[in-house]
Amino acid sequence: MKKLLLFFAISLIYSGTTMAQQTFDRSLVLKQMQLANGYFMDKWPDTGKTIITNKERPSNIWTRGVYYEGLMALHEIYPKEAYYNYAYSWSEFHKWGFNSGNTTRNADNYCAAQTYIDLYNLEPDAKKLKNTKATINMLLNTPQLNDWSWIDAIQMGMPVFAKMGVLEKDNRYFEKMYEMYLFSRNKHGDHGLFNPKDGLWWRDADFDPPYKEPNGEDCYWSRGNGWVIAALAKVLTIIPENAPHREQYVKDLKAMSEALVKVQRTDGFWNVSLHDPTNFGDKETSGTALFVYGIAYGINSGILKKETYLPVIQKAWNALTKESLHENGFLGFLQSTGKEPKDGQPLSYDKIPDFEDYGLGCFLLAGSEIYKMK
Repeated sequence: MKKLLLFFAISLIYSGTTMAQQTFDRSLVLKQMQLANGYFMDKWPDTGKTIITNKERPSNIWTRGVYYEGLMALHEIYPKEAYYNYAYSWSEFHKWGFNSGNTTRNADNYCAAQTYIDLYNLEPDAKKLKNTKATINMLLNTPQLNDWSWIDAIQMGMPVFAKMGVLEKDNRYFEKMYEMYLFSRNKHGDHGLFNPKDGLWWRDADFDPPYKEPNGEDCYWSRGNGWVIAALAKVLTIIPENAPHREQYVKDLKAMSEALVKVQRTDGFWNVSLHDPTNFGDKETSGTALFVYGIAYGINSGILKKETYLPVIQKAWNALTKESLHENGFLGFLQSTGKEPKDGQPLSYDKIPDFEDYGLGCFLLAGSEIYKMK
C-alpha cells in the first residue's frame, strides 16, 4: 500500500511538472495571430490606400511599417502566400521607397526598409534595395550620430542597419548602429535617454529630469520603452553571435526586463505610465505586446532565466488575448499615436485608435516569439 501511494504521489508531481512545462498552445497562438491579422487585411484590402485621420498620409509611414514587421514575423512562422503577396503589393505600390523622399535621415521614414530587406532575402532583386541602400549608405558615410533623438526611432532604425550589415557582410553597419544607439542612450538630453538606475528610458529630452510625473516619479512611457526592448531583441536575432557590441545589447535587454517585471500590473498588462499608475494608469496593448516580444526573445535565446520570466509573459499574453483581442480580431486598449501617457486617452476595450496598424504589428511580433517557445 505504501509503495502504491508513493507511486501515485510521484505521478501527481510529474503530471504537475509536465503541465507547467507546457507553456503555450502553439496552435492557439497561431490562430490568435491569424485572427487579428485577418481583421486588418480584410479592412485594408488595398495596400496602397492612403491613411486618413486628422490628415491624409501615404501608407508607407512608420505605423504601417511596424505592421509589416509583424506580418513578416507571422509569415516566417507560417509562410502563407497571401501574407507574402500583401507585403509585396505594399512594397511595389511605394516603389520600395520611403515617405518624404528616398533619402532620409528620419528613422520613421526608413522603417519600411525592414520589410523591403526581408522580401529581398526571400527573392533577391536589386530594385527592392535601391532606395534602402541609398539612405543607409548616406547615414553610414556622414558623421552625424544624433538622428535618433526620440526612443521610438531606435526600433524604426536599428534593425535596418543590422539587416544591412548581415546582407553586405560589412561590420561598418554594425559600428554605425552602435554609435547612434550609444548617442541616444548616453548623450541626448542632459545625460542620455537611458536611466541605468531604473533600467528604463525617457522618451526624449522633454522628459528627462527635472520633468516628473504627478506622483513625483520619472516619466517612463510604456510604448516608448517597448520600442527599445523590441529593437534590442530584433537586432540580437539578426546580428551574428560574434558581431561587435552584442554584449551591450544583451546587458541592456536584461536591465530593462528586470525593471519591467517590477512594474507589471496584477492583470498582466503594463500601465501607460510605468512609474505612475495614477497618471492614465489603465492597461495598454502596444507597450504590453512589445514587452512580451522582448522578454520572450530573452527566454528563447537563453539571455533571461525561464523560471523568472516565463510567468511574466504568460500572464501578459493571456491578458492580451483575453482582454484586448476581440472575437473579430480587433485589438482594444490600444493607445493612439503620441509621445506620453496623456496622449490618446482615455483607452477602452472598444475604442478605435487613430491608427490600428502599429498595435497589430506589435501583437504579431509578440505572438511570433511566443510561438517559438520550446
